[in-house]
Amino acid sequence: MRKLTSLAKPVDMSKGFTDFFDTIGLTGGGLVTKGVAAVIAVIAVRMLLQLSGDPKGALRKGSMAIGTLFVAVVLALYGDTLFGTVTDAKG
Repeated sequence: MRKLTSLAKPVDMSKGFTDFFDTIGLTGGGLVTKGVAAVIAVIAVRMLLQLSGDPKGALRKGSMAIGTLFVAVVLALYGDTLFGTVTDAKG
């Protein structure tokens, strides 16, 4: 007889989005930060794909695109820490 193995424990999701964000480890602000980082990353990749044939201009535009991509990665990794003081400020 086969024994069924449970891969994940059951999670109570009765509170909706609050429980969902708790399970993935994000708050609403953290999710917005990841979304902004994703949009900036798409813009940086688009900048890389639109490089010109002129070597000097391509070097300048390419370095700007790499810098933009770096900002997107830093924002994705450390965005909630960077903006944590902004959202937790008390009036």
